[in-house]
Amino acid sequence: MENERIVERPGGLRWRQARLLNVWIDNLSVQDIVERLDHDVLFTVNVDHLYQLQRNPAFAEAYATATMVSCDSKYVLGGVLATGRGPMTKACGSDIVPAYWRHHAGNPDVRIFLLGAKPGVAATAQARINRLAGRDIVVGAHGPSMNFVNDEAECREVVDMINASGATCLIVGLGAPKQEIWIHRHRHLMPGVKVYMGVGATIDYEAEAVQRAPVWVRKLALEWLHRVVTDPRRYAMRYLRNVEYFWLVLKDKLDLYRPPAFVSPVTAAHQPAADLAPAAREAL
Repeated sequence: MENERIVERPGGLRWRQARLLNVWIDNLSVQDIVERLDHDVLFTVNVDHLYQLQRNPAFAEAYATATMVSCDSKYVLGGVLATGRGPMTKACGSDIVPAYWRHHAGNPDVRIFLLGAKPGVAATAQARINRLAGRDIVVGAHGPSMNFVNDEAECREVVDMINASGATCLIVGLGAPKQEIWIHRHRHLMPGVKVYMGVGATIDYEAEAVQRAPVWVRKLALEWLHRVVTDPRRYAMRYLRNVEYFWLVLKDKLDLYRPPAFVSPVTAAHQPAADLAPAAREAL
């Protein structure tokens, strides 16, 4: 199996990707990503994503259409280094989003829609970001119902809401795998949106409804423990099951890992949607 490759974009942009299990990860910093996002679908891979990518065909199919995958976890970073496929740079979604709107605060061509979190939270994040940006860079926000992804009528209403807002960037915080699958299945219905990001709890962080772990805890790679302590019902079983990751990384290092039989991101074209033919873009 191929382990490393180079991405080439128009304008002479080039960067390196490394494979870990059945996903390709871009070796890009937060600032690199912010400056390069253009007609892109960005997913932020962590250990739990890699657990689900071994089991969920719809999730793996969605990941196969991502044009950028950032390293969202020090444990994923460690896995890349342990398999000898470094260097790799960590770039969390919760860092990318604020860097993105700050970078484009003075750019009227960038307009953001926030989709996710509990009702009212996205609107709070919208007000805070717009206040700090000094303009209405966030043009819409919506906290959907709990059954949103399974309700086609509500999905159509939300798509119409996004299109009417004039957003060019859609930030989705529904949690994995819901957010990635929803983006994959609906993005062809939103022709004005150029950038999609699946970013988990980042909308909560932007609204200051949930506090991230202190910086020193993050530097020790213990943000997962902070989450378990502050919200054990949501995170305890997730991190327990993710112990499997270390065994899979060992198998990958020894060239014993084999991707699941269903659609695998390892075979993804992983190129900007803007570079694909119209028919191919529709297929995404």
